[in-house]
Amino acid sequence: MVDDVKTGRPSRLKVLLALAVIYFIWGSTYLAIKFAIETIPPFLMAGARFLVAGAVLYGYMRLRSVPRPTRKNWLAAMSVGGLLLVGGNGCLVWSEQRVPSGLAAILLATIPIWMVLLDSLRKDGARLTGRVAGGLGIGLAGLGILVGPAKLWGSSRVDLVGAGVLLFGALSWSVGSLYSRDAKLPASPFLAAAMEMLAGGAMLIVLGLLAGEGKQLHWQAVTFRSAAGLWYLIVFGSLVGFTAYIWLLGVISTARVSTYAYVNPVVAVLIGWAFAGEALSARVLLATGTIVAAVGVILFHRPRPLATAPDTEGLPTRDEEQMMGIGEK
Repeated sequence: MVDDVKTGRPSRLKVLLALAVIYFIWGSTYLAIKFAIETIPPFLMAGARFLVAGAVLYGYMRLRSVPRPTRKNWLAAMSVGGLLLVGGNGCLVWSEQRVPSGLAAILLATIPIWMVLLDSLRKDGARLTGRVAGGLGIGLAGLGILVGPAKLWGSSRVDLVGAGVLLFGALSWSVGSLYSRDAKLPASPFLAAAMEMLAGGAMLIVLGLLAGEGKQLHWQAVTFRSAAGLWYLIVFGSLVGFTAYIWLLGVISTARVSTYAYVNPVVAVLIGWAFAGEALSARVLLATGTIVAAVGVILFHRPRPLATAPDTEGLPTRDEEQMMGIGEK
Protein backbone atom coordinates (compact mmCIF):
# COMPACT_ATOMS: atom_id res chain seq x y z
CA MET A 1 0.00 0.00 0.00
CA VAL A 2 2.93 2.34 0.56
CA ASP A 3 3.52 2.80 -3.16
CA ASP A 4 -0.18 3.41 -3.84
CA VAL A 5 -0.43 6.59 -1.75
CA LYS A 6 -1.76 9.41 -3.90
CA THR A 7 -1.16 7.55 -7.16
CA GLY A 8 -4.80 7.66 -8.22
CA ARG A 9 -8.31 7.06 -6.92
CA PRO A 10 -8.39 3.68 -5.17
CA SER A 11 -11.21 1.19 -5.55
CA ARG A 12 -14.02 1.32 -3.00
CA LEU A 13 -13.27 -2.29 -2.05
CA LYS A 14 -9.63 -1.50 -1.29
CA VAL A 15 -10.62 1.43 0.93
CA LEU A 16 -13.18 -0.69 2.78
CA LEU A 17 -10.63 -3.46 3.33
CA ALA A 18 -8.07 -1.00 4.69
CA LEU A 19 -10.70 0.53 7.01
CA ALA A 20 -11.62 -2.96 8.20
CA VAL A 21 -7.96 -3.55 9.02
CA ILE A 22 -7.65 -0.52 11.29
CA TYR A 23 -11.15 -1.02 12.74
CA PHE A 24 -10.80 -4.64 13.73
CA ILE A 25 -7.09 -5.47 13.80
CA TRP A 26 -6.21 -2.46 15.91
CA GLY A 27 -9.23 -3.14 18.11
CA SER A 28 -8.02 -6.71 18.63
CA THR A 29 -4.47 -5.76 19.64
CA TYR A 30 -5.55 -5.11 23.22
CA LEU A 31 -6.47 -8.76 23.66
CA ALA A 32 -3.28 -9.81 21.84
CA ILE A 33 -1.32 -7.83 24.45
CA LYS A 34 -3.25 -9.58 27.21
CA PHE A 35 -2.33 -12.99 25.77
CA ALA A 36 1.30 -12.01 25.08
CA ILE A 37 2.02 -10.87 28.64
CA GLU A 38 0.57 -14.04 30.18
CA THR A 39 4.01 -15.67 30.00
CA ILE A 40 6.25 -12.89 28.61
CA PRO A 41 7.15 -9.96 30.90
CA PRO A 42 5.33 -6.85 29.63
CA PHE A 43 8.20 -4.43 28.99
CA LEU A 44 10.37 -7.05 27.30
CA MET A 45 7.40 -8.13 25.19
CA ALA A 46 6.65 -4.58 24.05
CA GLY A 47 10.34 -3.88 23.44
CA ALA A 48 10.71 -6.96 21.24
CA ARG A 49 7.55 -6.02 19.33
CA PHE A 50 8.72 -2.53 18.43
CA LEU A 51 12.35 -3.47 17.77
CA VAL A 52 11.37 -6.13 15.23
CA ALA A 53 8.64 -4.05 13.56
CA GLY A 54 10.85 -0.95 13.53
CA ALA A 55 13.79 -2.83 12.02
CA VAL A 56 11.63 -4.27 9.23
CA LEU A 57 10.06 -0.91 8.39
CA TYR A 58 13.36 0.97 8.62
CA GLY A 59 15.09 -1.53 6.37
CA TYR A 60 12.29 -1.31 3.82
CA MET A 61 12.41 2.48 3.73
CA ARG A 62 16.19 2.51 3.32
CA LEU A 63 15.89 0.00 0.46
CA ARG A 64 13.54 2.48 -1.22
CA SER A 65 16.35 5.08 -1.02
CA VAL A 66 14.68 7.28 1.58
CA PRO A 67 17.39 9.73 2.80
CA ARG A 68 19.42 8.57 5.77
CA PRO A 69 18.26 10.25 9.00
CA THR A 70 20.53 12.74 10.72
CA ARG A 71 21.76 12.74 14.31
CA LYS A 72 19.10 15.37 15.15
CA ASN A 73 16.47 13.09 13.61
CA TRP A 74 17.55 10.24 15.89
CA LEU A 75 17.57 12.44 19.00
CA ALA A 76 14.04 13.61 18.19
CA ALA A 77 12.91 10.03 17.52
CA MET A 78 14.31 8.98 20.90
CA SER A 79 12.36 11.72 22.67
CA VAL A 80 9.10 11.08 20.83
CA GLY A 81 9.51 7.29 21.01
CA GLY A 82 10.16 7.52 24.75
CA LEU A 83 6.98 9.49 25.41
CA LEU A 84 4.75 7.55 23.00
CA LEU A 85 6.02 3.99 23.27
CA VAL A 86 7.67 3.81 26.69
CA GLY A 87 5.29 6.17 28.46
CA GLY A 88 2.19 5.38 26.41
CA ASN A 89 2.47 1.76 25.31
CA GLY A 90 4.62 0.79 28.30
CA CYS A 91 1.86 1.88 30.67
CA LEU A 92 -0.66 -0.05 28.57
CA VAL A 93 1.18 -3.37 28.63
CA TRP A 94 1.92 -3.08 32.36
CA SER A 95 -1.67 -2.13 33.20
CA GLU A 96 -3.15 -5.06 31.30
CA GLN A 97 -1.79 -7.24 34.10
CA ARG A 98 -4.47 -5.61 36.30
CA VAL A 99 -7.13 -4.27 33.92
CA PRO A 100 -9.21 -6.18 31.32
CA SER A 101 -8.18 -5.48 27.74
CA GLY A 102 -11.53 -3.92 26.84
CA LEU A 103 -11.37 -1.45 29.72
CA ALA A 104 -7.79 -0.58 28.76
CA ALA A 105 -9.00 0.31 25.28
CA ILE A 106 -11.77 2.50 26.72
CA LEU A 107 -9.35 4.40 28.94
CA LEU A 108 -6.86 4.97 26.11
CA ALA A 109 -9.70 6.19 23.90
CA THR A 110 -9.45 9.35 26.02
CA ILE A 111 -6.22 10.38 24.28
CA PRO A 112 -7.99 12.91 22.00
CA ILE A 113 -9.60 14.42 25.12
CA TRP A 114 -6.25 14.96 26.83
CA MET A 115 -4.71 16.21 23.58
CA VAL A 116 -7.31 18.96 23.23
CA LEU A 117 -7.08 19.88 26.92
CA LEU A 118 -3.27 20.09 26.91
CA ASP A 119 -3.20 22.05 23.67
CA SER A 120 -5.61 24.59 25.12
CA LEU A 121 -3.20 25.22 28.00
CA ARG A 122 -0.32 26.11 25.66
CA LYS A 123 0.33 29.79 24.98
CA ASP A 124 -0.23 29.38 21.24
CA GLY A 125 -2.64 26.45 21.49
CA ALA A 126 -6.21 26.30 20.20
CA ARG A 127 -8.73 27.75 22.62
CA LEU A 128 -11.59 25.57 23.80
CA THR A 129 -14.95 26.13 22.15
CA GLY A 130 -18.17 25.51 24.01
CA ARG A 131 -18.82 22.33 22.03
CA VAL A 132 -15.35 20.92 22.68
CA ALA A 133 -15.58 21.85 26.36
CA GLY A 134 -18.84 19.93 26.44
CA GLY A 135 -17.04 16.95 24.87
CA LEU A 136 -14.40 17.13 27.59
CA GLY A 137 -17.13 17.10 30.21
CA ILE A 138 -18.75 14.05 28.64
CA GLY A 139 -15.40 12.27 28.56
CA LEU A 140 -14.72 13.00 32.23
CA ALA A 141 -18.19 11.71 33.06
CA GLY A 142 -17.32 8.47 31.26
CA LEU A 143 -14.16 8.14 33.35
CA GLY A 144 -16.23 8.76 36.46
CA ILE A 145 -18.49 5.87 35.53
CA LEU A 146 -15.50 3.52 35.24
CA VAL A 147 -13.78 4.50 38.50
CA GLY A 148 -16.84 5.45 40.53
CA PRO A 149 -18.27 3.69 43.62
CA ALA A 150 -17.79 -0.06 43.63
CA LYS A 151 -21.49 -0.93 43.51
CA LEU A 152 -22.44 1.49 40.77
CA TRP A 153 -24.59 -0.26 38.17
CA GLY A 154 -24.29 -3.47 40.13
CA SER A 155 -20.70 -4.23 39.19
CA SER A 156 -17.22 -3.71 40.63
CA ARG A 157 -15.17 -0.75 39.45
CA VAL A 158 -11.96 -0.90 37.48
CA ASP A 159 -8.69 -1.44 39.37
CA LEU A 160 -7.68 2.09 40.40
CA VAL A 161 -3.92 1.52 40.15
CA GLY A 162 -4.24 0.05 36.67
CA ALA A 163 -6.61 2.83 35.59
CA GLY A 164 -4.28 5.48 36.99
CA VAL A 165 -1.28 4.07 35.12
CA LEU A 166 -3.33 3.92 31.91
CA LEU A 167 -4.39 7.54 32.27
CA PHE A 168 -0.74 8.48 32.88
CA GLY A 169 0.09 6.59 29.68
CA ALA A 170 -2.58 8.56 27.81
CA LEU A 171 -1.07 11.76 29.22
CA SER A 172 2.44 10.70 28.15
CA TRP A 173 1.18 9.92 24.65
CA SER A 174 -0.48 13.33 24.47
CA VAL A 175 2.62 15.19 25.66
CA GLY A 176 4.73 13.31 23.13
CA SER A 177 2.24 14.12 20.40
CA LEU A 178 2.38 17.83 21.12
CA TYR A 179 6.17 17.73 21.36
CA SER A 180 6.38 15.97 18.00
CA ARG A 181 4.91 19.09 16.34
CA ASP A 182 8.31 20.81 16.44
CA ALA A 183 10.57 17.76 16.73
CA LYS A 184 13.27 17.41 14.08
CA LEU A 185 11.88 14.18 12.65
CA PRO A 186 12.34 12.98 9.05
CA ALA A 187 9.82 14.19 6.49
CA SER A 188 8.74 10.61 5.73
CA PRO A 189 6.14 9.47 8.33
CA PHE A 190 7.10 5.85 7.66
CA LEU A 191 10.79 6.47 8.40
CA ALA A 192 9.94 8.56 11.46
CA ALA A 193 7.67 5.83 12.81
CA ALA A 194 10.35 3.18 12.20
CA MET A 195 12.92 5.24 14.10
CA GLU A 196 10.50 5.88 16.97
CA MET A 197 9.79 2.15 17.19
CA LEU A 198 13.49 1.30 17.22
CA ALA A 199 14.27 3.90 19.88
CA GLY A 200 11.21 3.16 21.98
CA GLY A 201 11.72 -0.59 21.68
CA ALA A 202 15.33 -0.33 22.87
CA MET A 203 14.27 1.79 25.85
CA LEU A 204 11.52 -0.69 26.75
CA ILE A 205 14.06 -3.53 26.74
CA VAL A 206 16.32 -1.54 29.09
CA LEU A 207 13.35 -0.69 31.32
CA GLY A 208 12.37 -4.35 31.46
CA LEU A 209 15.88 -5.40 32.45
CA LEU A 210 16.05 -2.70 35.12
CA ALA A 211 12.68 -3.89 36.46
CA GLY A 212 14.07 -7.41 36.82
CA GLU A 213 12.11 -8.89 33.95
CA GLY A 214 15.21 -10.69 32.68
CA LYS A 215 14.94 -13.05 35.66
CA GLN A 216 11.20 -13.45 35.09
CA LEU A 217 11.55 -14.49 31.46
CA HIS A 218 11.70 -18.27 31.10
CA TRP A 219 11.67 -19.31 27.46
CA GLN A 220 10.49 -22.83 28.24
CA ALA A 221 7.45 -21.37 30.03
CA VAL A 222 6.35 -19.18 27.11
CA THR A 223 3.08 -20.60 25.81
CA PHE A 224 1.99 -20.81 22.21
CA ARG A 225 -0.77 -18.28 22.94
CA SER A 226 1.72 -15.71 24.25
CA ALA A 227 4.11 -16.22 21.34
CA ALA A 228 1.23 -15.97 18.87
CA GLY A 229 0.05 -12.77 20.57
CA LEU A 230 3.50 -11.22 20.21
CA TRP A 231 3.81 -12.10 16.53
CA TYR A 232 0.26 -10.86 15.91
CA LEU A 233 1.25 -7.51 17.41
CA ILE A 234 4.41 -7.33 15.28
CA VAL A 235 2.91 -8.38 11.96
CA PHE A 236 -0.68 -7.20 12.11
CA GLY A 237 -0.71 -4.50 14.79
CA SER A 238 2.51 -2.68 13.82
CA LEU A 239 3.19 -3.50 10.16
CA VAL A 240 -0.11 -4.33 8.42
CA GLY A 241 -2.23 -1.96 10.52
CA PHE A 242 0.19 0.94 10.33
CA THR A 243 0.70 0.58 6.57
CA ALA A 244 -3.06 0.49 5.98
CA TYR A 245 -3.48 3.55 8.18
CA ILE A 246 -0.86 5.66 6.39
CA TRP A 247 -2.25 4.58 3.01
CA LEU A 248 -5.75 5.63 4.01
CA LEU A 249 -4.50 9.05 5.10
CA GLY A 250 -3.34 9.63 1.54
CA VAL A 251 -6.53 8.59 -0.25
CA ILE A 252 -9.52 9.54 1.92
CA SER A 253 -10.31 12.34 4.35
CA THR A 254 -8.80 12.47 7.82
CA ALA A 255 -12.31 12.58 9.30
CA ARG A 256 -13.18 9.23 7.71
CA VAL A 257 -9.94 7.65 8.85
CA SER A 258 -10.42 8.94 12.40
CA THR A 259 -13.67 6.98 12.73
CA TYR A 260 -11.54 4.07 13.94
CA ALA A 261 -11.26 5.96 17.26
CA TYR A 262 -14.93 5.12 17.88
CA VAL A 263 -14.80 1.53 16.64
CA ASN A 264 -11.62 0.27 18.37
CA PRO A 265 -12.91 0.48 21.98
CA VAL A 266 -16.14 -1.28 21.03
CA VAL A 267 -14.25 -4.01 19.17
CA ALA A 268 -11.83 -4.43 22.08
CA VAL A 269 -14.65 -4.75 24.62
CA LEU A 270 -16.56 -7.31 22.52
CA ILE A 271 -13.47 -9.36 21.67
CA GLY A 272 -12.38 -9.38 25.30
CA TRP A 273 -15.85 -10.57 26.30
CA ALA A 274 -16.06 -13.23 23.57
CA PHE A 275 -12.55 -14.70 23.74
CA ALA A 276 -11.27 -13.93 27.24
CA GLY A 277 -14.43 -13.98 29.33
CA GLU A 278 -14.09 -10.32 30.32
CA ALA A 279 -17.13 -8.83 32.02
CA LEU A 280 -19.61 -6.97 29.82
CA SER A 281 -21.46 -5.12 32.56
CA ALA A 282 -23.80 -2.13 32.45
CA ARG A 283 -20.92 -0.02 33.78
CA VAL A 284 -18.63 -1.03 30.91
CA LEU A 285 -21.30 -0.50 28.27
CA LEU A 286 -22.31 2.91 29.61
CA ALA A 287 -18.70 4.08 30.00
CA THR A 288 -17.86 2.89 26.48
CA GLY A 289 -20.76 4.77 24.95
CA THR A 290 -20.04 7.92 26.96
CA ILE A 291 -16.32 8.11 26.13
CA VAL A 292 -16.84 7.23 22.46
CA ALA A 293 -19.45 10.01 22.26
CA ALA A 294 -16.98 12.46 23.83
CA VAL A 295 -14.29 11.51 21.31
CA GLY A 296 -16.80 12.04 18.51
CA VAL A 297 -17.72 15.53 19.69
CA ILE A 298 -14.06 16.53 19.96
CA LEU A 299 -12.64 14.96 16.78
CA PHE A 300 -15.35 16.29 14.49
CA HIS A 301 -15.31 19.83 15.81
CA ARG A 302 -11.62 20.69 15.89
CA PRO A 303 -10.51 23.82 13.98
CA ARG A 304 -9.22 23.06 10.50
CA PRO A 305 -5.66 24.14 9.58
CA LEU A 306 -5.56 27.38 7.61
CA ALA A 307 -3.36 25.97 4.87
CA THR A 308 -1.36 22.91 3.91
CA ALA A 309 1.75 22.47 1.85
CA PRO A 310 1.06 21.39 -1.75
CA ASP A 311 2.63 17.97 -1.28
CA THR A 312 0.72 17.23 1.94
CA GLU A 313 -2.73 18.55 1.08
CA GLY A 314 -5.38 16.20 2.41
CA LEU A 315 -2.98 14.61 4.91
CA PRO A 316 -3.18 15.44 8.62
CA THR A 317 -0.49 17.32 10.49
CA ARG A 318 1.82 15.24 12.70
CA ASP A 319 -0.27 16.44 15.67
CA GLU A 320 -3.43 15.08 14.06
CA GLU A 321 -1.73 11.77 13.28
CA GLN A 322 -0.63 11.34 16.89
CA MET A 323 -4.01 12.42 18.24
CA MET A 324 -5.54 9.56 16.29
CA GLY A 325 -3.04 7.15 17.77
CA ILE A 326 -0.35 6.23 15.23
CA GLY A 327 1.78 3.38 16.66
CA GLU A 328 -0.31 3.16 19.93
CA LYS A 329 -2.09 -0.03 19.03
